[in-house]
Amino acid sequence: MRERWRIILFLLFTANIAFADNNLDSILIRLDQTILRHEIYKNAREARIRVLKEKAVNAEPVSLAAYQLNDSIFREYKSYMCDSAVHYLNKNVEIARKLHDREREYKSIFLLSSLLATAGMYQEAVDMLGDIRREQLPSSLIQDYYVCKEHVYREISGNSREPKSKRRYGDLSLAYRDSLLRILPEGVDKRIELQELVLRADGRMEDACRINDARLARVPFGSPEYALTSYQRAMIYRQEGNREKEKLYLALSSLSDVQSAITDHASLWMLADLLLKDGDIERAYHYIRFSWDETNRFRARSRSWQSADILSLIDKNYQATIEKKNRMLVTYLALISLLTLLLISAVIYIYRQMKRLAEARNHLQETNGQLKVLNGELHQMNARLQSANRQLSESNQIKEEYIGRFIKLCSTYIDKLDGYRRMVNKKVCAGQIEELAKITRSSNALNAELDELYKNFDTAFLHLFPNFVAQFNALLQEDEQIVLKRDELLNTELRIFALIRLGINDSSQIAEFLRYSVNTIYNYRAKVKNKACVSRDDFENLVREIH
Repeated sequence: MRERWRIILFLLFTANIAFADNNLDSILIRLDQTILRHEIYKNAREARIRVLKEKAVNAEPVSLAAYQLNDSIFREYKSYMCDSAVHYLNKNVEIARKLHDREREYKSIFLLSSLLATAGMYQEAVDMLGDIRREQLPSSLIQDYYVCKEHVYREISGNSREPKSKRRYGDLSLAYRDSLLRILPEGVDKRIELQELVLRADGRMEDACRINDARLARVPFGSPEYALTSYQRAMIYRQEGNREKEKLYLALSSLSDVQSAITDHASLWMLADLLLKDGDIERAYHYIRFSWDETNRFRARSRSWQSADILSLIDKNYQATIEKKNRMLVTYLALISLLTLLLISAVIYIYRQMKRLAEARNHLQETNGQLKVLNGELHQMNARLQSANRQLSESNQIKEEYIGRFIKLCSTYIDKLDGYRRMVNKKVCAGQIEELAKITRSSNALNAELDELYKNFDTAFLHLFPNFVAQFNALLQEDEQIVLKRDELLNTELRIFALIRLGINDSSQIAEFLRYSVNTIYNYRAKVKNKACVSRDDFENLVREIH
């Protein structure tokens, strides 16, 4: 059951392919691909036949239900397997006779006669209709009678090789066609089809094409109706002499035949004949072989006769092409042998050259290795030189900054010393010795000057290293980082390590500048290192790298 649904979904997908353009090459490629998977469509048709046969087994042998199931099976076999279709029509003739249903009996006989004519059994087809008289038929069967007669005589005329017989049966077919046109209502499909045939016979190709366009628009692609209508369109172009359009519509008809699992392949062997004449022998051969295999499945003598000559001609051309290709293959084989010898000589020569090249490459690699070593040493020297230049540049910047500050500070102190001298002189001259002694005993002036000195140092240092505090705190544990007071630029710990950053590493020099004992400076340094989130040994080196 799952397999059946898979096949049905595939058919629904492929049956609704809309051709973006009427490009013959693309349609032929699609036809090639469809022929390769024709078993899918055949399996779908056989699945439908199996279901109908299972139902027919369970039906009453002589009943209307059995007749209708046989009719459905016949329609599945009609364009798929001729002898099986004939079998089920014969069964229906017998059922109708046993039911004394003359109308269904005649309908089955008309269908059987048409099918026999399609299969090339013309005498049998005519004999089937021999005992039936037009005046004996009810009015409901007149149309079926004319359709059958028109089809039978058209098939005999179309396949007759004797001019007199061809003309005679052609006239009979035209007579029944005219009778049909008189009784068929306007707008029915059969009337429109016959009108197209009449226009084609009269040479009115534009009008025939307009009717055919309307018919093609009403039938789905991939259906038997589309295959027939596009075949009739190809016949219009054949009559006009438009070879490309004829091939196009024969290809569309063939594509619909294959997708409908129709084995009566008139379109495909006619297309193969045209492709042969155009020089596409390989494709023509594949098409006629496929058509021949399908015709054998259909088991219709007329189709075998029609395609046998083309098959023979295509086969001869194909064999000639194969022989030509074989001769070319022998020539190419000789050329390839010669080229192989040349190639072997070239390989030997190239091998020797490659061996020499490998030796040269080894020498070059050794030289490159030496160059890499020298480049590495040069790179290290350049890195050291860059580091020295950076340090020198930094030292110069520090020197310039502090020299400027020193000169300014010296000038300031000279001014302050001169003011202090004048103040002392004034006090001495005024005899204010006690007040002068009181001033010299106080350390307030010294503390103020130290504060000014440290403030100048902090400002100058932070001007050189504006991110010092943040980068210094990054080296400390998160809960041990230094937080400055509101008006502070640096505190004592930061000043100690600021001096280290400036290259003053001696604790005695640091103690002298900050006016602390050497032990106090040692303690400060050790205390800060204990708070570090990095190695104690690397801490001061990392401080020196702050910039």
